[in-house]
Amino acid sequence: MEPIRKHSGVVAPLHRENIDTDQIIPKQHLKRIERTGFGQFLFFDWRYHPDGRDREDFVLNHEHFRKATILVAGKNFGCGSSREHAAWALGEFGFRVILAPSFADIFRNNAGNNGLLVIELAEPVIQRIAEHADKHRPYQLHVDLENQTISDDFGLSERFEIDAFRRHRLLHGLDEIGMTLEREADIASFEERRQSRVP
Repeated sequence: MEPIRKHSGVVAPLHRENIDTDQIIPKQHLKRIERTGFGQFLFFDWRYHPDGRDREDFVLNHEHFRKATILVAGKNFGCGSSREHAAWALGEFGFRVILAPSFADIFRNNAGNNGLLVIELAEPVIQRIAEHADKHRPYQLHVDLENQTISDDFGLSERFEIDAFRRHRLLHGLDEIGMTLEREADIASFEERRQSRVP
């Protein structure tokens, strides 16, 4: 996993609540067995007409937001099914940070396990960020995970809370395999002792 300590990026505003994982990555695009190849299908039904043309009214089809790395959305982001593909699609598209007033628990865990930083902020703050993203294109935010702060060039300065264990993993780029490998010497020592006792 790529560590995330400080990140500055363009914000894309998605003015919707209760965005579920089937909207993030529709079920018809879950046929791959790899963890890659999903970014192109992110928000597929919202991004494209049935004939494949871009929908001009969808935020990620606007030139200012095509390279956004921070997504701001409404409450209960990532609800619905537990598919990890939603986090894979968001990450592969280029997002590193997701802001919302609240997140579904399973999505929050999947995001953290795949290097995405999800930040809960009060609804008025989320609304302010979304409005700035609409008015000041391209609008950038500065996210500092080490100090747990978020700021912009217009006077915004907010502190956010995050679980200490999740913060540690994101700062050091540790997924579950990485966490296990940190104990590689202990595991090897245990296996060696066990082998001598149970040949």
